Amino acid sequence: MQQDSESLGGMLCRPSAFLPVAMSLAGLALVLGRVALYGVTREADEGATAHLWQWLMAGQMPVLLFFAVKWWPRAPRQATMVLAMQVGAALAAMAPVLYFNL
Repeated sequence: MQQDSESLGGMLCRPSAFLPVAMSLAGLALVLGRVALYGVTREADEGATAHLWQWLMAGQMPVLLFFAVKWWPRAPRQATMVLAMQVGAALAAMAPVLYFNL
């Protein structure tokens, strides 16, 4: 029987597991909110929204690395599922940027 900390639900309670997903979802909300409020517009400067999105996406990389180094050796199956979730959330945050060519 697995320990609770090594089950998928227990692992998702750890900050290193859910923070990258939350940061990606915040980036997605930021981009979609910007598009909903102002439409797809070109600016000379990227603007605050773009900079915040970039910080959110780049800021999750050290957390992802920490999670992978710590949990992949201990619980590879659950860690792989969490990493797949994190990558999926990051791709979802990147999709509107690529689609709208922002």
